[in-house]
Parts: sequence; C-alpha cells; structure tokens
Amino acid sequence: MGGAAFPGTSTASPRGSRTGHTELMCRSIKTLRPPVLPEEATEEDFHAAALQYVRKVSGFRAPAAHNREVFEQAVDEITEATRKLLEGIEVRGAAAKQPAQVPEPASA
Repeated sequence: MGGAAFPGTSTASPRGSRTGHTELMCRSIKTLRPPVLPEEATEEDFHAAALQYVRKVSGFRAPAAHNREVFEQAVDEITEATRKLLEGIEVRGAAAKQPAQVPEPASA
C-alpha cells in the first residue's frame, strides 16, 4: 500500500485545486495559548484552528453541498469549544514572566 495511514488518505501527496494551485490537505494547527502565541488569540485564530481540525478529521478540504451544513456546524462548535478552553486555561508562571506593575504613589 502507498504508506497511507487510512484508506483513501495520503501522508505526503498534495491535492491540486481546480485553479491549478497545489495545496496540502491540512496544515498543522498552531498553539494558541500564551506564552507560545505572543499576543492574544483572535476569533480568526480560533476559527482557522477549528476549520483545520474539521478538515483533518473529515478528510475533506471542503464539504459537498449535502454535507455543508454539518461541516459548518462542526467548525462553529469547535471554534466555541476552543474559545472556552483557552479562556479557562491557567498558565502557571505566566504572571511571573510579565513585567511587574508599579503602584502609583498615594496622594497626600
């Protein structure tokens, strides 16, 4: 067999689009939590990660018309789950790496 992990998938071959561009099925999903991501993750970051996850799990870069609704619903639900996860994660030691706040002098 061609080295694929699952039937109908490929571990190395790119897929061509109708426009002639060659794209990989799924790129890596980046870590969205600080301090790995230097700035706060955006809604766009959450959506992009969710879309990549759904593409990878479903094996489709884009859904057929009859699967579009369930595909988009999965992306929306995973976007929301990602937001909740990152809002709830406590990164220990992260506060120690940030500059200390200097208290303002008390007025006399």
